[in-house]
Amino acid sequence: MDRRVWGALGTGAGLAAAGAAYATWVEPRWFALRRVEVPCLPSRATSVRVLHLSDLHLVPRQRIKRAWVRRLADLRPDLVVDTGDNLAARDAVPALVDTLDGLLDVPGVFVLGSNDYFAPGLKNPLRYLDDSHDRPVRTGAATPGQHGPGPADPTDRGRLPTEELLEALTGRGWVDLTNARARLEVAGLRLELVGVDDPHLEYDDYCVVAGPAADDVDLTIGVTHAPYRRVLDAMSRDGAGLLIAGHTHGGQLQVPGYGALVTNCDLDTARASGLSRWWPGAGSTPSTEAPDDAAWLHVSAGLGGNPYTPFRFSCRPEATLLTLVPAR
Repeated sequence: MDRRVWGALGTGAGLAAAGAAYATWVEPRWFALRRVEVPCLPSRATSVRVLHLSDLHLVPRQRIKRAWVRRLADLRPDLVVDTGDNLAARDAVPALVDTLDGLLDVPGVFVLGSNDYFAPGLKNPLRYLDDSHDRPVRTGAATPGQHGPGPADPTDRGRLPTEELLEALTGRGWVDLTNARARLEVAGLRLELVGVDDPHLEYDDYCVVAGPAADDVDLTIGVTHAPYRRVLDAMSRDGAGLLIAGHTHGGQLQVPGYGALVTNCDLDTARASGLSRWWPGAGSTPSTEAPDDAAWLHVSAGLGGNPYTPFRFSCRPEATLLTLVPAR
C-alpha cells in the first residue's frame, strides 16, 4: 500500500472517530427549543402556549440537561404536556422533581412510557432502538387510570419507582392521563384531553376511554407516549384535533438531507419528529393530501435516550413550545 492509500485510510479513520465523538459527547448535550404554531383552535379562540416535553431519560448526574430543562419555566407556558420516559435510574425521581420544579407550578398532563416502568439496559449499539425485551404483558382488563404491569417487586432491580413518580407529579397538580380522560380550562380555553398507557409495551387500552370529542370544548387533545398508528387512528377517528407523542427520539441518528431511518414503532419515518397531519389510515396510504378534518400530530424528538446508547446525530435533543392558534 502506498502512502496515499495509508493517508486516505488515516483520514477516514480520523473522521469516523471525530463523528463518533461528536455524536456521543456534543450533540446529546446541544439542546434545542423548537417553536411551532399549530392552527387547531376555533376561529375566535385566544392562542395558547403548550410546552411539550418527552423522553428525558433522566439520570441525576446529568447536570447540563437538568439546568437547561429547569430554565424552560422562564417561557411561562399555559400548559405542559409530558409524553413519558422521564426516568433512566431508580434514584431519579427527586432529581426529576427538582428539574421540573418551576414547570410543576403550571397546569400539566402526562402519560407514561416504558422507561417510567423499567430501567434501560445495556444494548448492542447496532440495536439501540430494539427494546423488545422490555415488553411484559399486562394481564386482565384495564380500567381508566390503570398503570402498567401491576405493583413492582422491590427485589426486581429492573423496575423503576413508578408509584413514586406518579405521586410526585400528581401531588403537584399534574393530571395523569394513563388510560384516562380529563378536562382543563387553560387561559380561557376549554380543553378535553384523552390519553393512553404506553403502546410500545402494549399497555394502551383506548377502548376504556374511547368516545366522540365533546361538543362543549374548544379542542380535544390526544396524548400518547409511542405514536403507534392504532392509537393515532382511534384518537383522530373520535375527533381529536391535536395528537401529541414522543418515543421516537426523532430517529436518534438521522442522515443529513434524508432524515430518520427508523421510528421504533409503526409510524412512518417522515413523521419521526415535528408537526404533520394525521387521519385514520394516514400511515398506510400513499396519499399526501390531508382531508380538511385531519388532526395535527406533533412528535417530539425528546430530550434524552438510553444512557448506554447516548448518541445522536443530526437530531438534537429538544423540547417544543407549541402555540395553538385559530385554524386558518
